[in-house]
Amino acid sequence: MLSRKSIGCILTVSTLAVAANIAYAKSVSETETAYEGAPSGIDPASAKNMITSEGPAMTVEEFNRSKKIFFERCAGCHGVLRKGATGKPLTTDITRSRGDAALKAFITYGSPAGMPNWGTSGDMTEEEIDMMARYLQHEPPTPPEWGMKEMKESWKVMIPVKDRPTKKMNKYNIDNIFSVTLRDAGQVAIIDGDTKKIINIVDTGYAVHISRLSSSGRYLYVIGRDAKVNVIDLWMKKPDNVATIKVGLEARSVETSKYKGFEDKYAVAGSYWPPQYVVMDGFTLEPKQIVSTRGMTVDTQEYHPEPRVAAIVASHQHPEFIINVKETGKILLVNYKDVNNLSVTTIPAARFLHDGGWDSTHRYFLTAANKSNKIAVIDSKERELEALIDATEIPHPGRGANFVHPRFGPVWATSALGNDNITLIGTDPEKHKKNAWKVVEILHGMGGGSLFIKTHPKSNNLWVDAPLNPDAKISQSIAVFDINNLDKGFEVLPIAEWAKLGDGPKRVVQPEYNKAGDEVWFSVWNGKTEKSALVVVDDKTRKLKKVITDERLVTPTGKFNVYNTVYDVY
Repeated sequence: MLSRKSIGCILTVSTLAVAANIAYAKSVSETETAYEGAPSGIDPASAKNMITSEGPAMTVEEFNRSKKIFFERCAGCHGVLRKGATGKPLTTDITRSRGDAALKAFITYGSPAGMPNWGTSGDMTEEEIDMMARYLQHEPPTPPEWGMKEMKESWKVMIPVKDRPTKKMNKYNIDNIFSVTLRDAGQVAIIDGDTKKIINIVDTGYAVHISRLSSSGRYLYVIGRDAKVNVIDLWMKKPDNVATIKVGLEARSVETSKYKGFEDKYAVAGSYWPPQYVVMDGFTLEPKQIVSTRGMTVDTQEYHPEPRVAAIVASHQHPEFIINVKETGKILLVNYKDVNNLSVTTIPAARFLHDGGWDSTHRYFLTAANKSNKIAVIDSKERELEALIDATEIPHPGRGANFVHPRFGPVWATSALGNDNITLIGTDPEKHKKNAWKVVEILHGMGGGSLFIKTHPKSNNLWVDAPLNPDAKISQSIAVFDINNLDKGFEVLPIAEWAKLGDGPKRVVQPEYNKAGDEVWFSVWNGKTEKSALVVVDDKTRKLKKVITDERLVTPTGKFNVYNTVYDVY
C-alpha cells in the first residue's frame, strides 16, 4: 500500500506542470496518484545518468538518490521520460523555466491543485526538497531498451511441454480455482474455491497486475509490474510454474488467444517500458514478434516516445488481440493468424486508454480512456469504433459489469476514481436500439476511489468497491445494489470488520464470483507487515460465509476465478 510519503513526489511534480499551463489533462488528485503512483519495476541503476551542464550542479550520489525517488514514486504518472502520461509533462523546458526557488516552494508548501505541503508537514527534509528540485532540471535518465536478445536471455522453460502431464493429475475442481495476487510478496496464491484452502503459493514477478487463463483453462498466466510473465500448469499434482520470461522492465498486461483453432496457441504481453508488446508461444512463452507502440497521439498528432500498453483482451470474433495504447489513445487489432506476418489495424479512440471488458455478447469491447473521461466502444466483429461515450471523473471499470436493467435492457457498468458515479451504458443495438451506446442511468455509490464493479449472470446483486477512498469507513466496506430495485440505493457491508484483523488500513478490493455465481470473494488488503484476509460472502443472503486467513496471504489484491476468466463472465 502506498504511504503518504510514497505518493508525495507525484503530487509535487504534477503541480509544476499546472504552473506551466499544460492544457490537455486535469490536475492529478490524491486518489488518482495513490492508484497510478505505485513503485516502478524499473531498476534505477539500469538508467544512465544524465547530469548536464544546463542543469544545476549535482553530485553523482545526489543524482542517483533522486533517480531512485523518481522511479519509485513519480514515473507511474509522468512517464519514465517525463513526457507526460496520466500526469503532466516534466521536461526540462518546463522545470528550468520555473527555477530552483519556484520548484522548492511548490514542494515545500503545496498547492490547492492537490499537492501536499511536503516540506512544512515534515515529510520531506530541506535536503531532499533541494535535491529533487535540481534533479528535475536535468535530462531524465533513460532505461535500456529490451529486445529479442534480452527476452531470450531471460526466458526459462522449467518443464518442457513433452514432460508435462497428459491428463489432470490432481482432484481439484479447476473451474473453481482462484488465482489471488499477493502484491508485496511477489507471489500468487492458488486457492481451491470449493474447500477455501490454499493449494500452492507460486513465486512470480513483483506486484502481479492480472491473471489470465488459456482458453482450455489449463494454463494460468500472470504478469508482474516488473514485466515478468509466469505460466502455471493447473494440471500438475501441485500447480506451479512451467515457464517464465521477462518482457521488459515494467508492464501491466497479458492475454491468451481464444479464437477457434488458436486455443492456447499464443500469449501476448504489453509493456510500460519499453513501450511495446510481444507475441509469444502460449505453451512455452518463447517470444515470436515484438512490436513497438511509439507513435503519434490521436488528438494533436504529436509524436509520443512512451505510449504504454494498458489492457489487452482476446477477440472472440477474429484471431486477434485487442490492445490499448494508453498515451496515444489508439486501439490496435493485432491479427495473429500468421504470427510471422502480423496484421495490425489501428482504431483512433481517445487518449489515456486504460482497462475495460466485453459486453454480455462478447462482441463489443468497452474500455475507459480515463483521463479523457470517455468510454470507447469497439465492435470486434466489424473491427471499428462504435462509439465514444462521456463518463465523468476517471472511469475505472476493471472488466466492468454486465446485467439486464429492468427498464433499459442489457447494460455495462463502470465505477470511477474521481466521484461516486456508477455509469450504466446500454449495450443492445438490436432489441434496445434507442439505448445503445448511451448513458442510460447514473447510480451513486459510497464515494470515489472505486476500482472494481462486479455482478454475475446468476446474481441480482451489483457490488462496488472503493478501496482508494480517503475515508477509512468507506474503503473498508462494500456497496451492494439490488439490480431489480436500483432506485432503493445500496446496502453497505462492513467486509473488513467481518475479517477481524486488528490494526491496519484493511482496504476492501475487487469482488470476484465463484463459478456457480452464489459466492462473492473480497480481498481485505492490509499493510505488508499486517494481517490480511479473503472474505467470502453468500450472494443470496449477503451474509458472511467464510474468512480465509493465512500468514502466507500477504497483501492480497486481485482475484481471478478460472471459469469466469476463461469465459469472460462479469
